[in-house]
Amino acid sequence: MASRLNPYISFAGNAREAMEFYKDVFGGTLTLSTFGEFGQPDAPEAGQIMHGQLETPSGYTVMGADTPPGMPHNPGDNITVSLSGDDGDELRGYWERLSDGGQVTVPLEKQMWGDEFGACVDRFGVSWMVNIAGTGS
Repeated sequence: MASRLNPYISFAGNAREAMEFYKDVFGGTLTLSTFGEFGQPDAPEAGQIMHGQLETPSGYTVMGADTPPGMPHNPGDNITVSLSGDDGDELRGYWERLSDGGQVTVPLEKQMWGDEFGACVDRFGVSWMVNIAGTGS
C-alpha cells in the first residue's frame, strides 16, 4: 500500500453516527472498531469508536474516532492530518521531520492493534498522526 494523507476527525461520543452520515453522503465501505474490541470490553467507553475508516468510490478516505476518556475535545480544532501506510522508512522519515521542533503527544511505537503509531503537534500547531501498518518491535 502506498502512503496516504487524509483527515482524521475527533468526535465527542458520536463518531458512529457521524461516520455513518459521511458514508451516506459519499458512499463506500465503512469499517468501525470500538474501544472494547482493543481494550477492556467492560469499560464505560467500550462501545465508542476507537477507529473508523470510510473508503469511498471516488478514492477519498475519511477517518474518525470518539475522543478517548481524559483527552480534551475542542470543536473547531478536532481534525488531525493522518499519514499511514506500510513503508516504515518513508513514514518514520516524515515523523522525524514533523515532530522536530514540535510536541510529541504519543511516541511512535508499537500499539495494541499491532501497528506502529505516533502523534505529534508540529511547530506550526498542526496535529499529525503516523501509523505504520503491521510492524513488529
